[in-house]
Amino acid sequence: MTPVELSRTVLHAVRRAVDDGELSVTVPERVVVAPPGPGGCGDYATNVALQLARPAGQPPLRVAEILRPRLAGATGVRDVVVTGPGFLNISLEGEGRGAADAALVAEIRAAGRSYGHGDALAGQVVELRVPYDVRAEVVADALGRIIASQGGRVAIDHREPVNVRPVPAPEDPAPLGPDAARWALLHPAAHDRPRVTADHLVQREANPLFRVRYAHARTRALLRNAARLGFAPEPGPLDQSEGQGAGHVLCDTLADHPRILGAAATHRAPDRLARHLVTLADATFPLLPAVLPIGEEKPSAAHRARLALAEAAGTVLAGGLSLLGIDAPDHL
Repeated sequence: MTPVELSRTVLHAVRRAVDDGELSVTVPERVVVAPPGPGGCGDYATNVALQLARPAGQPPLRVAEILRPRLAGATGVRDVVVTGPGFLNISLEGEGRGAADAALVAEIRAAGRSYGHGDALAGQVVELRVPYDVRAEVVADALGRIIASQGGRVAIDHREPVNVRPVPAPEDPAPLGPDAARWALLHPAAHDRPRVTADHLVQREANPLFRVRYAHARTRALLRNAARLGFAPEPGPLDQSEGQGAGHVLCDTLADHPRILGAAATHRAPDRLARHLVTLADATFPLLPAVLPIGEEKPSAAHRARLALAEAAGTVLAGGLSLLGIDAPDHL
């Protein structure tokens, strides 16, 4: 069960409690599941009981106890334990977290660059009225793709009153080139003044755009090098190795990608996607040294699983950049 599937399972438990008359709340659109924090247990935890306590007019622990048996009886869930003020800690059947990570990687490989696309805005036409300004035009163009990824359609015009007015760039970004110029305009939040400087062109760690594109290029290089060594990516549980902790963190970041895309679309905020890609790139780098065999080591199932995870990360990075209108080169 992937984190996205588990989130849907938690929502289904909430709906059942509402239908049974034990909770009187509006069922949220999404709930967050994440690795348990200090004092937690199991494979994943959710704070949905704390989220619903105030609108339900009940203590969080009571809400958690209402949800626990409905969640514990769901397919793929082995056990649910309530800890702290009302956190639901979920243990999955089978190989637990390892199986969930493998399922997530398989899902991304099947979806390709469309991973995270959904139908939250299906049938909706979103009108974007923008001023005659280069940054506003670039933001609207990116929003067209991001909103389309959630099933919606964008109509762009320049009529008043405008409803998309990011702070203009202090100077013409064109000298940076198309990719760096778009990043300079899209990465800051709409209320922040963008920096139009040559820093966006420098290939070093301090440049977020470079980190994102370099992480993608590194995953593609690993695939080429693995092919030369005679093995290919294959989703599977990560073993007890230096790559495991980094792999789990990376899987958590990948699992959050659909939520980020949905938020970027509904809030008209391409900067949310840009910042998420930086977070994803930074989560990718620690895994990479453990992907290929070292010395006389032979390729194993663990190497194939890590390679599949690296491949998935590169795919999501490329897909996110494409939604922003930025190229993701295989070589840097």
